[in-house]
Amino acid sequence: MKKWMLLMVAALMLVLAACSEKEESTENKEAQTVTYESETGPVEVPANPQRVVVLSSYAGDLIKLGVNIVGVDAWSAGNPNFTEELKDAEVVTNEDLEKIIELEPDLIIGLNNIENADKLKEIAPTVLFTYGGVDYLQQHIEVGKAVNKEKEATAWVEDFKARAQGIGEKIKAEIGEEATITVAENYDKQIYLFGDNWGRGTEILYQEMGLKMPQQVIDVALEPGYFAISQEVLGDYVGDYLLLNLITEGQDTTFTDSTWYNEIDAVKNGQVFEANGATFYFNDAFSLDYQLDFFENAFLGTN
Repeated sequence: MKKWMLLMVAALMLVLAACSEKEESTENKEAQTVTYESETGPVEVPANPQRVVVLSSYAGDLIKLGVNIVGVDAWSAGNPNFTEELKDAEVVTNEDLEKIIELEPDLIIGLNNIENADKLKEIAPTVLFTYGGVDYLQQHIEVGKAVNKEKEATAWVEDFKARAQGIGEKIKAEIGEEATITVAENYDKQIYLFGDNWGRGTEILYQEMGLKMPQQVIDVALEPGYFAISQEVLGDYVGDYLLLNLITEGQDTTFTDSTWYNEIDAVKNGQVFEANGATFYFNDAFSLDYQLDFFENAFLGTN
C-alpha cells in the first residue's frame, strides 16, 4: 500500500476513534443523570446520588431507600429513631449556604417555600416538594423518583399498605368496629388535636386502618389538620382510646398527674398509649414502619 494511502487510513481511524470516544462520553454522562419531573419542572438529578442534603421532613424516606445523607434539618436530627443513620450528617438550614457548599452535595431536597432556593440550585440539583401536595404514600414514591429509586419506593408502599390494613383488621376485631381514638400532642401548655393527615400516626390509624375519630375531633381538626385546645378540656375530645404523643424536651408534662387528666374515661380504663412525640412527628417511610410496630404492640401486644 502506498504511503499516502496508509496515512489516509491512519487519519480515518483516528477520526473514528475520536467520534467513538465522544459518543461514549455522552452516553456515560447521560447514564450518570436522570430527569425528575418535579412540580416546578424537570430537574437533572444524579442517577445514583451519594451525598444528599435534606432540608425538610423527608430524611426517613431517604434512609429507608438507603441513600446517604450528609446534611439534615434539625427536626430530623432530633428524631431518636434516626440517631444511628444520621450520626455523620451535619445539621443545616437553607440559610447555611457556605456550610452546605462544604458538604459537596450532589442533590438537595427540601420544601418549596424555603428561602434561598435559587442559591441552593447553584450548589447542586435541587428538588422541592409542597407539603401535602400528594398523599403521604405517594410522597415516598416521589422522593424515590428523585433519587432514581421509584421501583424500591413503590414496592415498599404496596407492602406497607398490606401490612397496615391487615393489622388494622385485627385491631378492629379486638376493640370493636365503632371504637374511637383521639390523637393528641402537648406543646407550650396547650394540647393539639390532629386530623387524619398531619403525621403523629394519624395516617395509619385513620386512613390505612380505618379506625374512627370522635365526632368532636372531626368537627375541629379534620379539615385544618390540627386544632389547639386548653389542656383542661382535653377530656371533651377523647374517644374510647387516646394516643398521646408526649413532647418532653423543654415541655411541661406534669398535666398527666393532674386530677382532671386522670378522670378522663380512656385514662381510667387504661386505654391511653403514650408515645415519644419526637418519633411520631413525621409520616416518612422509616417513621411509618416504626409507628405501625408501635400500634401493633399497643393494641394487640404482639411484640
